[in-house]
Amino acid sequence: MDRKPIVAGRFYTDNPQELKTEVEQYTGPRKKKSKPPYDKLVMLPHAGYVFSGGTCGKTLAEASLAPIVILLGPNHTGLGAPLSVWSTGCWNFPGGKLDVDESLAAQLLESGAGFVSNEAAHTREHSLEVLIPFLHHVNPAIKIVPVCVSESAPKSLKKAGEALAEIIERSSKPVSIVVSSDMSHFITAEMAKKLDSIALEAVIRMDPEGFYSAVSTNNISMCGVLPMTLGMYAAQKNGAVRGKLLDYTNSGKVTGDYESVVAYAGVIIS
Repeated sequence: MDRKPIVAGRFYTDNPQELKTEVEQYTGPRKKKSKPPYDKLVMLPHAGYVFSGGTCGKTLAEASLAPIVILLGPNHTGLGAPLSVWSTGCWNFPGGKLDVDESLAAQLLESGAGFVSNEAAHTREHSLEVLIPFLHHVNPAIKIVPVCVSESAPKSLKKAGEALAEIIERSSKPVSIVVSSDMSHFITAEMAKKLDSIALEAVIRMDPEGFYSAVSTNNISMCGVLPMTLGMYAAQKNGAVRGKLLDYTNSGKVTGDYESVVAYAGVIIS
């Protein structure tokens, strides 16, 4: 089944040529070509492009993504299963599409780690959709495996992450993970930066358990904590030891309102 875009015209323009131009402007000249060694994990924000497009583009300009990308995003709608995989077809956006790697998706479903084929979690979810035009810009031939994550049990996230790591390790083609997440929501810019620095410090030192605990203990309203935890466990098992923060910003820099912001970060884990 093919997925049609649901937030085109809202989070980003639905005009194909304008979208292409906008993504090119946000990404700028590629500083790195996508070639080995590929990044193990890249975290990108998923807000309207006017707010988070710069961070997304700046991060991808520095990234080196493999030709296959596992997309891990949060579940804002509550629909579907805890680990919902879109396992067939393609994801469309205005002016193009990215194909699903059906073979790799099938391996996830067969892993016994809780991944199930479920499109309901994705049909109204924006967090992965907004990344598709950017990924296509980086490499129009990238294949994707979209996964919507609402599983909240740390042990289950670790099990799923380690199963994902084994699938990546066995794959005949290189695979990167891309996690979609915004940071703190609807607090002052000052408080957002203070809280987000706690979460991001754990990400940079590649401590998935500490990261999950820090977000939970400090009530950090990072919407992608669950997919990021899963992704970090996978990256850790595959040898990642440290991350790099590429950009951090907030919506106040666009709206002028620093009393209630949403914050955005771009991270690369190699």
